[in-house]
Amino acid sequence: MNETPNTMHDLPERPNTLVMSYLGIRRAIGISGLLLPIVLGPVGLLFGIEIQDNLSSYYHTPLRDVFVGTLCAIGIFLFCYRGYDRVENWTANLGCVSALGVALFPLDFNSDPLVQKSITGYLHTVSGGLFFLTLAFYSLYHFPRDSRREHEPHLRERDFVYRTSGLVILGSMFAMGGYLFLLPDEWKQSFNDYNFLFWMEWIAVWSFASAWLAKGRTIVADIAVDVLAYSSELVLGRSQTQ
Repeated sequence: MNETPNTMHDLPERPNTLVMSYLGIRRAIGISGLLLPIVLGPVGLLFGIEIQDNLSSYYHTPLRDVFVGTLCAIGIFLFCYRGYDRVENWTANLGCVSALGVALFPLDFNSDPLVQKSITGYLHTVSGGLFFLTLAFYSLYHFPRDSRREHEPHLRERDFVYRTSGLVILGSMFAMGGYLFLLPDEWKQSFNDYNFLFWMEWIAVWSFASAWLAKGRTIVADIAVDVLAYSSELVLGRSQTQ
């Protein structure tokens, strides 16, 4: 009889702790994506590093450790992240592998992403495409679906952020694909003068960061209500996947 109240009192603590852990992972992913282009681009300029043709080219600059470290961190966060079902878990695992592929298989120096001199260069290009597709899939499918399961108080606002982010990522990918596959070399050179790929990748990365920050309640936030609402859903969701 004496143990029952203590046990019942302790029950909410574990779900709430898990909720804050999940929110922390989501925020970490979002903040990492938010800061990466800023540190590589504007901050790099302060240290005399010119804007590169694309984010991946920073591997061949003094900011290589920032680029590799951030992508590895995002990959680890995605590996630790678990969703409501196996599809979402496999999506996170694919995002992890592709992020690590981008970090660990460098793009060849001063090269077109489609024309590489090494296998590692091509692995980088494939990993980059899979990484952005995974993030778009999260924004367009997983996050809107999960928010309905969680009964979020700001469902419409967050759905707008998720879907807009996913569409912007896909739009950026289409723009980069058109640049890489369709433009003649002389036009490409003109676009290179304005670092076209760099800015498109910046837009895509910030879009995915916005979705994860919204999912982590950093933007469109209502922590007190969300923790209570999500605690019961988290327990039910975990029991369904076990």
